[in-house]
Amino acid sequence: DGCGHTVLGPESGTLASINYPQTSPNSTVCEWEIRVKPGQRVQLRFGDFDIDDSDSCHSSYLRVHNGIGPTRTEIGKYCGFGFQMDGLIKSRSNEVTVQFMSGTHTSGRGFLASYSTTDKSDLITCLENASHFSEPEFNKYCPAGCVIPFAEISGTIPHGYRDSSSLCMAGVHAGVVSNTLGGQINVVISKGIPYYEGSLANNVTSRVGPLSTSLFTFKTSGCYGTLGMESGVIPDSQITASSILEWSDQTGQVNIWKPENARLKRPGPPWAAFISDEQQWLQIDLNKEKRITGIITTGSTLPEHYYYVSAYRILYSDDAQKWMVYREPGIDKDKIFQGNTEYYQEVRNNFIPPIIARFVRINPLKWHQKIAMKVELLGCQFSIGRAPKFTMRPPPPNSNNDKNDAFSDDFMHSVRTSLETDKTTFTPEIKNTTVTPSVTKDVALAAVLVPVLVMVFTTLILILVCAWHWRNRKKKTEGTYDLPYWDRAGWWKGMKQFLPTKSADHEETPVRYSSSETSRLRPREVPAMLQTESAEYAQPLVGGMVGALHQRSTFKPEEGQEGSYADRDPYSSPAPELYHAYAEPLPITAPEYATPIVMDMCGHGSAPLGAAPVSTFKAAGAQGALPAGPYDSLSCRTESPASARALYDTPKGQPGPGAAAELLYQVPQGLPH
Repeated sequence: DGCGHTVLGPESGTLASINYPQTSPNSTVCEWEIRVKPGQRVQLRFGDFDIDDSDSCHSSYLRVHNGIGPTRTEIGKYCGFGFQMDGLIKSRSNEVTVQFMSGTHTSGRGFLASYSTTDKSDLITCLENASHFSEPEFNKYCPAGCVIPFAEISGTIPHGYRDSSSLCMAGVHAGVVSNTLGGQINVVISKGIPYYEGSLANNVTSRVGPLSTSLFTFKTSGCYGTLGMESGVIPDSQITASSILEWSDQTGQVNIWKPENARLKRPGPPWAAFISDEQQWLQIDLNKEKRITGIITTGSTLPEHYYYVSAYRILYSDDAQKWMVYREPGIDKDKIFQGNTEYYQEVRNNFIPPIIARFVRINPLKWHQKIAMKVELLGCQFSIGRAPKFTMRPPPPNSNNDKNDAFSDDFMHSVRTSLETDKTTFTPEIKNTTVTPSVTKDVALAAVLVPVLVMVFTTLILILVCAWHWRNRKKKTEGTYDLPYWDRAGWWKGMKQFLPTKSADHEETPVRYSSSETSRLRPREVPAMLQTESAEYAQPLVGGMVGALHQRSTFKPEEGQEGSYADRDPYSSPAPELYHAYAEPLPITAPEYATPIVMDMCGHGSAPLGAAPVSTFKAAGAQGALPAGPYDSLSCRTESPASARALYDTPKGQPGPGAAAELLYQVPQGLPH
């Protein structure tokens, strides 16, 4: 009477003392006989061990034996509070006997242990959780029987499970391993989330959980997509049932709950059987063989009709004539799946190993009020060579089977479900995947190379665009001699110290300067001459006719324009017919006054270009009274020296050209009148 939680599978299992993890009762005893396949050995691992050792293992102890029966031999006898047994206890044969004896004691939880065949070197117990491991990813073997009432899990797939959850119990909930068989799990640790959902799956209830620092999920083959009930890929004609519920409401309207209503998450009523008994079924034709890994069910989803199926069996067939009842390998009983506990919640059950079939039937065994349900099948495509078919007829739903029939069914099931799918000719289309897919090295390499290639090509494109833009700007600026508006004055200030002065004997060029005194004259009535006086004065810049410009001109005229005396003066001339006149910058050693400009208005019509007249401008015509400004005036020169009156601008520190002459000074260039 001292046996607690016990599941003994063909390759692994779990056993615990009575009342674990509470204090075990006094004077109790339990003995487990473990057998595995011949030729294999058994290994035993303790998850918790807490047995009173006050009497030196005399009345309370755990004893392990090689073999079963009178010929067994003892491997070891163990007791102690909080006893740590890090290693594995291994047998010398395929049979082991475990004996627990509880004497008189006041404390002690007892023990919990797991076993497996010795080829499972990474065996863990049902008490292990993710926080016990530091690796971000690891593989472990979970024994059978890890759905234990005293363990808890929080979370669901695909979001993940809280790190405090039992690894193996979460693996059963996720459909990765079977509670009856156990199996290998591939665990991935990642950052936690603020909230963990709860759900019911594979007879395991996951509870809502709070924030945690980390979570874990499982890597699987990914064959958990929906097969077409919800999406409508399976047409209505391929969904049939044993009977259909028809009834009229108070208004006289006829309600028909047809089989095609049994689509998960579709609004409206479900499928419901006309008669509620164990002979009813809902059948789904997948059109071809599929690899079916699970099923999701709900009740009516209508609050006013609180109907649901709480337990059911699964049958499958290739031709809808010969049906097989789903059983787990090594188990001689039909698998009874837990259904819903209320009308709306979704409940998932997984098939381990998967079913390979075209037709699937759900046979309700227990229900609430009426048989009513909505379903969805999970799985993926299946396309490989078929195994030999067996024509034995499965047992009817309510019949008992002899051992030969059970053996035949198990053999048939194991043959059909042991086929490998690594030769699939195409990748199945999977949606709503419920587990984390495997991450391959190729995917990781592509994740690195693709961003690098994108950055390289983007850089090349930017370089080409910039080069093209720079070349176009360069072409636009070729051929122009003007400076940008923002640097004209500053450029001259920095460059005038490098420009030499004009030589005195350079060719004189016609020029016309703008002034308020000459603005009333027409351009061609005043033939102007440029005079070079002394080297200490900077020679005026040649302006006017383009053909007269020499190589030392300060500015180059714009292309396409002909120079003439009609060019406009942008400086001080109010008359529109005046033209530009530019002055060359002074050299560094030159005086700070520019060349004087003397206007001779005495009517001389022309003068040879080679002469060096005193005045800069000569005009033909009668003498007239000219207005005199406050700073300068015009003087007339005749052929007689006595009548000549020259006005010069005297440099600083030098006497004027004539002591008796009346001197009027012209404002230096660049200053306002």
